Amino acid sequence: MKLNYKRTFFIGLAFLSISAFWQMYDNIIPLILQGTFHLNETVTGMIMAADNVLAVFLLPLLGSLSDKADTRYGRRTPFIVVGTALAVVFMMLLPLADNLENLGLFVGSLLFLLIAMGLYRSPAVALMPDLTPKPLRSQANAIINLMGAVGGVYTLILISVLLKDDGKQDYMPVFLGVALVMVLAVVVLVCTIREKKLAQEVLIEDGDAEPEDKSLTAGGGKERTHLAPDVRRSLVMILLSIFLWFMAYNAVTTAFSRYARVVWGMTGGGFANCLMVATVSAIIGYIPIGIISAKFGRKVCILSGLALMLVSFFAAIFFQEFHPAINIGFVLIGMGWAAVSVNSLPMVVEMCKAGDVGRYTGLYYTFSMSAQILTPVLSGAFLQYVSYRTLFPYACIFTALAMATMSMVRHGDNRPERKKTLLENFDVED
Repeated sequence: MKLNYKRTFFIGLAFLSISAFWQMYDNIIPLILQGTFHLNETVTGMIMAADNVLAVFLLPLLGSLSDKADTRYGRRTPFIVVGTALAVVFMMLLPLADNLENLGLFVGSLLFLLIAMGLYRSPAVALMPDLTPKPLRSQANAIINLMGAVGGVYTLILISVLLKDDGKQDYMPVFLGVALVMVLAVVVLVCTIREKKLAQEVLIEDGDAEPEDKSLTAGGGKERTHLAPDVRRSLVMILLSIFLWFMAYNAVTTAFSRYARVVWGMTGGGFANCLMVATVSAIIGYIPIGIISAKFGRKVCILSGLALMLVSFFAAIFFQEFHPAINIGFVLIGMGWAAVSVNSLPMVVEMCKAGDVGRYTGLYYTFSMSAQILTPVLSGAFLQYVSYRTLFPYACIFTALAMATMSMVRHGDNRPERKKTLLENFDVED
């Protein structure tokens, strides 16, 4: 059985469009909220956290609804098409509201835009396992994640090239560029992927495949197993670690575009180059990180990644203005974050039986999303009421705390088998 790379590429177009959008959202929306509407840091942080609040409720609901859908076009495709169409319409209202300086139109459009994105985010992610035989999903997921990274880099290039160095910014070209790739991606997806037909073929191919839930096979049971006290302590510690490192990392990614302008005096879209460096270094780092994890274990890899991030955040405190050496720090941040994200979820699910994987995956996302809801508000309050220069000390504190709690984890560190192909080293769940 071999992976159909061409099919997987077309399936991944949906995730590419999603990643392109969120890269634009995280970097441009805060600039509009403060530059045009003069909202303070705390309010800006609250608005930036709204997508995560909605995601907690929308993603499970819409994913479940798409599971139950049955149309001539398949289960996921209608959600992807309708969600993308609505998202593009509401998204294009944002630069219009910015140019008109109409806060009501901007906030209303933003709310409906986030709902539209939630409409198809889960179905788009679920499309790959629907259309990929179980033994090949690891390789397919690697391609999907790489395409998501390409979408993010595409948006960063748009920001870097299209934004002016001074004066009132016109964000319309950036929004148009992102809207264009979203529309083209979904059009190509619909024209090349016949979801319902392919889903039936995959079901037939999986007919003799090993059940995903081995606890339901002979000798297994449906009852959930209770964790031993020491394993439970490790689970609590790693979930707390996940919360803490998302508090650090998400604070920096959410506020960096503003920090770069206020503290380092960067103009136009120059800040995007730093984020692009981090993204590219993370992509490059997946393969060596997979090898290192297989040899030395997940916990060592995560602690090493956190150490790289801590050193980089700490060094950034001392730069009074932008210097090319800052890019070295962002290379380390990208590599460090890749080391953390590749290994964290596997450690969580390592502590459970096969029948509980979904529940423990839900715990992982509960803690990571909770941090992403809280940290834009908390870090925004420090930026507003104390100083912009609190951003990197803030990140240092939470990264150090994550290292402390992670050092207390004693389980879930089974060394993974070395991957058979290079692509499998890109397989991350984040």
